[in-house]
Amino acid sequence: MITGLTILIAINCLLLMLVVLIQNPKGGGVDSTFGGQGATQMFGAARSTDFIEKLTWGLAILLFVLCIITALMVSGATGAGVIDVDNSGF
Repeated sequence: MITGLTILIAINCLLLMLVVLIQNPKGGGVDSTFGGQGATQMFGAARSTDFIEKLTWGLAILLFVLCIITALMVSGATGAGVIDVDNSGF
């Protein structure tokens, strides 16, 4: 299960990197280099920008949630943070 979550995090990170690179900052960007004009013509300039921005926020939130879930599962699986109290005299 932890391996599956790790793979999901890696895929999410790759998608997030691609979406950030596609965004068109004020000074231009990779958007026009890799066929951004087609996306602008298909969705319209404002709609493609809104979609990319929402996709970026969605992927960032998903990454945050997946990391929290994975951390909780790893700490539960290894027993990290659990104090074992026994009366051995220590």
